[in-house]
Amino acid sequence: MAVPVFGYKNHAAIDQRHGFIRGWIVTNAAAYDGAQLRNVVKRPNTRSTVWADTAYRSKKNEAWLDSNGFASDIHHKKPKGRLMSKATARANGRRSRIRSRIEHVFAHQKSRTGLFVRTIGIARATMKIGMVNLAYNIIRYVWREKMAASV
Repeated sequence: MAVPVFGYKNHAAIDQRHGFIRGWIVTNAAAYDGAQLRNVVKRPNTRSTVWADTAYRSKKNEAWLDSNGFASDIHHKKPKGRLMSKATARANGRRSRIRSRIEHVFAHQKSRTGLFVRTIGIARATMKIGMVNLAYNIIRYVWREKMAASV
């Protein structure tokens, strides 16, 4: 029996220095983002610091990162019904400078490659998103080679 799913998510680990997608996983849109952290963050592909959206911040994920030798630089959530402290807002702003590079990858996939997943089934969606991730890495590699040649 097929369960209707309305959309898919691309969870990706992106190299901060070079901008390549180093690891990824596809889930249905209803899946909780925070549960995917340990599926994307892997030791040989990840530096010691992990930057992520507030959806990935939980006590369980923080403990997992700490026990595996990663430093967490995950955004803090705004306290419900209160203002965010100035120190937390500044810290989130610092984190946003790094994370903006990650968001550019997803923006590139949507605008330049026209990523729009209209498939039935997670296997087909995984294949389509995987091919777009691969195409992004190839485009990124060509751009980096071009920049290196012009120096």
